[in-house]
Amino acid sequence: MNDFTQTLNSASGGDEHSADALLNLVYEDLRRLAQARMFQEYSNHTLQPTALVHEAWLSLVDDQDRTWKNRAHFFAAAATAMRRILIDHARKKATRKHGGQHQRLDIDQLNLSGPAPDDRILLVENALKQLEKGNPKWARIVVMKYYGGMTNAETAEAMGISKSSVDRCWAGAKTLLYRYIVSPEAGES
Repeated sequence: MNDFTQTLNSASGGDEHSADALLNLVYEDLRRLAQARMFQEYSNHTLQPTALVHEAWLSLVDDQDRTWKNRAHFFAAAATAMRRILIDHARKKATRKHGGQHQRLDIDQLNLSGPAPDDRILLVENALKQLEKGNPKWARIVVMKYYGGMTNAETAEAMGISKSSVDRCWAGAKTLLYRYIVSPEAGES
C-alpha cells in the first residue's frame, strides 16, 4: 500500500492529522480541476478556483460517510462536491434577493440570444437531473467529467468499468443532455 492510499484510508477513518496530510497531497490536483471547471464559466464569476477547492474540501471532510476506496474514488467525490457548490452558487445568484435577473453588461459584447451564465449552469443541472432519472450511470460519468474534469480513463477507474464503456456512455450522455437542454420537455415523458 502506497503512502497516498494509507493517508487516504486514515483520513477516511476520521484522523484529522491524516486529513491535513491528504489535503497537502491533493491540493494542487483539486486546484487544477477547479481551474479547468471555472475556465468554462464566465470571466467575472464571483467564485474563484481557490474558494471552490476550499468549499469542496470542507464538504468532503465534513461528510460523515467519507469512505474513499482509492484516489479515483476520492476525486469522483470531489467532482460531486464541486458540482453541488457550483449549482448552489448559481441558484443563489439567480434569486431576486441576491440580484438575480440582473447582470453587468458590456454593451460592445452584448449577446441577446444566449442565456445568462448562471442560467447556463442551471440548464446543464436540469438536464443532468433528467438524465439521472433514466440513466444514473451516465449521469455519474457526466459529473466526473464535466464538474471534476476527469478523463475517460480516470472516470473508468473511479467507477470500476472499462474505458471503452465510459467512451460509449459519454457519447450517449452528451447526446441526451443536448436534447434535454434544447427541448427540456423531451425528458419528461
